[in-house]
Amino acid sequence: MALVLNPMFDLKTTYFFIGGIAGITPHCGTLGSVNFARFTVQVALSYEVDAKQKPENFSTGYFLQGSSAPGEPAGNIYGTEVFEVNTNLLDKVLNVTKNVVLNDSTDVAAYRALYGYAPVSEPPSVVQGTVTTSDVYFFGSLLGEVFANVTKIFTGGKGAGSDYCTTAQEDNATLESLIRAARAGLVDFSRIIIMRTASDLDRAPPGVDEYTSFTADQGGFEIALEHIYVAGKPVIDSIIQEWDDLYLEGIAPQANFTTTADDIQSLDIPETYTYRKRSMQGKASMFAKRR
Repeated sequence: MALVLNPMFDLKTTYFFIGGIAGITPHCGTLGSVNFARFTVQVALSYEVDAKQKPENFSTGYFLQGSSAPGEPAGNIYGTEVFEVNTNLLDKVLNVTKNVVLNDSTDVAAYRALYGYAPVSEPPSVVQGTVTTSDVYFFGSLLGEVFANVTKIFTGGKGAGSDYCTTAQEDNATLESLIRAARAGLVDFSRIIIMRTASDLDRAPPGVDEYTSFTADQGGFEIALEHIYVAGKPVIDSIIQEWDDLYLEGIAPQANFTTTADDIQSLDIPETYTYRKRSMQGKASMFAKRR
């Protein structure tokens, strides 16, 4: 927020390219894969009871705030649970990067071969999915399945890019800052690109216990760092080369973007609106409208 509030900068036509490394589910990609995200979902904003003390009919100790059991939609909405980017800009980015040649290594190839199924067993590629954010660095197939289900609840399973793909910690916080800046007329929320490159897999290969897989050197860290540049440079080049003809004016977002950009429709709230405490009142019905 300090950057966007600094009067020295006019960021109204600025593109925000958020890049970093991440974990990845083997059902979305592999070590070194590049995810350009459509959604970010704050999956761990929930209730939690220790798995040893959960009701017998609960599949997990996690269940969304304002719900009474896993799998139910959230009844209490803070407004930072889910964000959606400009999908028309995202389509442009995917087109620009579709022929990018990604790096590979013998170590990465050897580790991904342990899984024995696609797409994780294939070489890294550019994909489109949802970034999950959590303060907890989780791993293992059980938590992966839990948060994949949470992702579907918040995205509504709405087409390409709506499934759980990569794991991170800060993207929802970054987008909350930017949407507040957009509300103040300081930035354009339709000019955001999110890229995550896979440094590790979120669960073990068949026959390997989860902790052993978590502590193993999976070999993906270096190529994940390299791919921030390899996949990011064509996007930057496109913005520079097509600035006058395309990017300066901007790529118009999808229909209803101001409604779906977040789960409390911040971009639709009138300037004269007086915020109540950002907690629980009246948010469930607003969330239901986006599904």
